Amino acid sequence: MNRILLVSALLIASASIVSAAAPPPEEAPVVTAPSKVVQAPKMAAGPKLVEPHLRIARSGIKGHARVALTFDACMGEADDRILSVLVQERIPATIFVTARWLKHNPQALQVFLENPDLFELENHGQNHVPAVDKPVSIYGIASAGSPEAVRQEVQGGADAMLAAGIAPPHWFRGSTAKYDLSAIAQIRDMGYRIAGYSVNGDGGSLLGAAVTEKRIASAKDGDVVISHINQPTHAAGEGVAKAIVDLMAKGVEFVRLQDVEDTGDDRTTQ
Repeated sequence: MNRILLVSALLIASASIVSAAAPPPEEAPVVTAPSKVVQAPKMAAGPKLVEPHLRIARSGIKGHARVALTFDACMGEADDRILSVLVQERIPATIFVTARWLKHNPQALQVFLENPDLFELENHGQNHVPAVDKPVSIYGIASAGSPEAVRQEVQGGADAMLAAGIAPPHWFRGSTAKYDLSAIAQIRDMGYRIAGYSVNGDGGSLLGAAVTEKRIASAKDGDVVISHINQPTHAAGEGVAKAIVDLMAKGVEFVRLQDVEDTGDDRTTQ
């Protein structure tokens, strides 16, 4: 009898322990709906930029390619390695100058002016800022950022050219050679053709001499080559000078932009 009473007591105690361990219904965990995820606001997309191409009319004669050499004179000093070859070999070229470059290179400017049969001088802007009418950074360079600033960049470059005794320019090439479409329309309305290119000769004057020489020397009939004539300490200038000699040996006909018909995309010339 005592054993039966003892077992009953143990069963009752065990049930009490289990009951105490389980939380009452009102203390059970409450499952809530997931909170709404707040999306971060989307950043405004930058302007669509284009880097226009330009080609000139081909000679159409086998073994007699026609090529336009164009050079940007952004800032810095004149690269005599290139300039001396152009003058000594009587090779025509189109030079895009900024107001900043003109201010610091009167001797090179004099060489250009003394050889009007060789050099066509055109507008590269006032302060070498990209001709984009919305704020954006291109290769680390802040754009003009507004239509008014684009106009100042273009007109300021032209005014500096006229003040230096240069004929009124007809072509414009902006810093970085990139534009947005609205700026292209604005510059065209100012009376300029916009100079793209088909061969990037020196990668902004940052390539080595051998690579630069190979790029330019590969120019074909109708190509427009862009290089720089304002970095005399860069290896690229050596490659540019050698490539000019290479092209001469191939019988290439060199022309200025003003001497031939051309075709530019993104409505830069039409």
